Amino acid sequence: MNLSDSRTAGQPVRRVSAMEAVLAHLRDAIERGEYAIGDKLPSEAELCRTLEVSRPVLREALRALQTMGLTVSRTGKGTFVVASTVEDPTFGDYSASDLLEVRRHVEIPVAGYAARRRTPENLDHLAHLLDRMERETDTTAWVAMDTLFHLAVAEAAQNPVFRRVIEEIRDALARQSAFLNELGGRREQSNREHRAIVEALTDGSENDAVEAMAHHLDRVETTLTDIVRSPRTDSDLPTEGEPQA
Repeated sequence: MNLSDSRTAGQPVRRVSAMEAVLAHLRDAIERGEYAIGDKLPSEAELCRTLEVSRPVLREALRALQTMGLTVSRTGKGTFVVASTVEDPTFGDYSASDLLEVRRHVEIPVAGYAARRRTPENLDHLAHLLDRMERETDTTAWVAMDTLFHLAVAEAAQNPVFRRVIEEIRDALARQSAFLNELGGRREQSNREHRAIVEALTDGSENDAVEAMAHHLDRVETTLTDIVRSPRTDSDLPTEGEPQA
């Protein structure tokens, strides 16, 4: 089965990455009951052969299914279906809803404190980091800098407790960032939102900084909601290697 074979004639094609295509196909199969709760998915070798994709692409899709809470991987046994619908993705030790709730209560006021207390060194560091992020094309490298950006804003608030809190959720932030970029195409939009935060900090505007961070987290929530509620259909699926729009 080639993932491009099921396109509907006459419909505009939304180009997606090969991983997104595999994820959408498997997610749809689970939600339609083709794989019921408790069922074991076919082996990686069988799925690669059937879907005509490479093993790295398949493994990324399987990891995304697990993040969405649809499957669980059992060492030496395979991947099993544990839910038929996506409820609340999990990033490391934390659910998306718990993570966002804490981020709103911490990072929004932190941005306000940072606008009042930031030093020239803080601003230089943030500006340099943002410039690198806007030039970066590798998702893994960008995600690493994304977490550094949020740490740098916490540092600019001049309260070590804030940095400690962000450090605690750093792994979850990175997992969430990678998830949103892979499935939601968030990178360019996130860069613009980060730029607005830095501009507010540079201006020393507490209100603008708070609003900019709140807007950033609103967009994170919206993208997560779109991914959870709007699975793509097979008519959107490309062959492996086709570019993402």
